[in-house]
Amino acid sequence: MRFEKPVALRYIAQLINAELVGNTEAKATGINEIHKVEEGDLVFVDHPKYYDACIQSAASFIIINKKVDCPEEKALLVVNDPFEAYQTIVEQYRPFAPSMKLKSDTASVGEGTVIMPNVYIGNEVRIGKDCIIYPNVTILDHCVIGNNVVIQAGTVIGSDAFYYNKKTDRSVHYKKMKSCGRVVIEDFAEIGAGCTIDRGVSGDTLIGEGTKMDNMVHIGHDTAIGKNCLFAAQVGIAGATTIEDNVILWGQVGVSKTLTIGKDAIVLAQSGVPSSLAGGKTYFGYPAEDASVKRRELVWIKRIPELWKKVMEKKE
Repeated sequence: MRFEKPVALRYIAQLINAELVGNTEAKATGINEIHKVEEGDLVFVDHPKYYDACIQSAASFIIINKKVDCPEEKALLVVNDPFEAYQTIVEQYRPFAPSMKLKSDTASVGEGTVIMPNVYIGNEVRIGKDCIIYPNVTILDHCVIGNNVVIQAGTVIGSDAFYYNKKTDRSVHYKKMKSCGRVVIEDFAEIGAGCTIDRGVSGDTLIGEGTKMDNMVHIGHDTAIGKNCLFAAQVGIAGATTIEDNVILWGQVGVSKTLTIGKDAIVLAQSGVPSSLAGGKTYFGYPAEDASVKRRELVWIKRIPELWKKVMEKKE
């Protein structure tokens, strides 16, 4: 999430009741997660396992629950509970603001775009030129739709990230991490009917130029989809995943979180992807592997009864 203008760290420290260490005169330009951070960003960390990764990342400022060494140009904001500090910052700079109109007064729609009945367009949404938005589509706050985009009926763009936190020193209930990111859909993309695309937790979920999605596709938070990809019906992609250009996922493919599928890869129907795949190959099965190897495995599996029978006959 970008702040509207840079915010003094001293003010943020006061807001979250933090001890400020390091570059105390700096200003933050946004808040982000570790896999999305840029210079000027705040990031939070509450586990020693990830301290070093956060401090050595592109983030300039780290909300942390312990004083540690950090580069001179960076700063620490030391608090007891970095997760709650993050929640406070989101509530301050992107609070929940319901719009009771089908098109918010702060939304903009480009020339030549067709908006059909019962479409909901939230606060600060930007829709480009010559798009077609079919009935009952929901486009939630701060999302960005490019030019010549088609969104079929009943699709939801920008629902909250499926992201929860549970620790032993808190309530037994999972606590929701507030979503302040966006969905950005680039030019000439087409989204099918009944699809759901979650906003980033604090960054963007990106759908690349020219990508086409069939019906009932789900894209998780902070996922980056490349250009000219093709997803068939009932594909599901978990959060913070990278799908590079020209990837084809056929029906009911499931993709796990925080992995990469390389450029020009093809994953055949009903396959499961639990780890990264190199580009330029065709994959099948669970776990998804080179399709030619997987097919040979299936041939041998079908022969097991025959081979077992031969073994038993020899024993007799």
